[in-house]
Amino acid sequence: MKLYDCLRAPNPRRVRWFMAEKGIDDVEVVTLSIMSGEHKSPEYRAKVGISHMPALELDDGTVITESVAICRYLESVYPEPNLFGRDPKETAIIEMWLRRVEMMVANPLMQGVRHSHPGMAALEAQVPEVATYNLDGAKRSLKILDRRLAESPFIAADRVTIADVVAAASLDFGRMIKWRPDPELAHVTRWFDGMLARPAAQAGMAA
Repeated sequence: MKLYDCLRAPNPRRVRWFMAEKGIDDVEVVTLSIMSGEHKSPEYRAKVGISHMPALELDDGTVITESVAICRYLESVYPEPNLFGRDPKETAIIEMWLRRVEMMVANPLMQGVRHSHPGMAALEAQVPEVATYNLDGAKRSLKILDRRLAESPFIAADRVTIADVVAAASLDFGRMIKWRPDPELAHVTRWFDGMLARPAAQAGMAA
């Protein structure tokens, strides 16, 4: 298998982190540059069908895009340690929190960075109001996460799951604009510091 990857983008970080948590080390990683437009090359588009990263190419030539879909596939091939749920109830709870994290934290932060970081201006027309709106929304949503983390060591279970990986990779993307969770959110701070201290975080985060 081959993983088409980009070091700076948050979605590929999720997959690298997920793979590191599971100890997956037999997938070839091909690093491309978004800033250089390598993901828009005719060769890449012909293979993947769309200019998105990450993309996982299977041995039979099938290509899977979208970070969570890739992680679900890898979970089925490398089932332990479990990050998606051990039974129907736990799987549903993890899915619930994953969706909440995606909609309330990950997507707003990505929009906030894309519309405010000077380097991103080369990729799209930036709208400062979009950045402000989304960053304010992420800040409000973290209060919900803080309440959840007051009663649980991790977001969706008693161990790290895909919800934690997605949330931590997204929050760390904020450092590109020097954005950090409010330190008054003690439970988010405790959890986030712990996630960044995990050995797998080094695979998940770009320098």
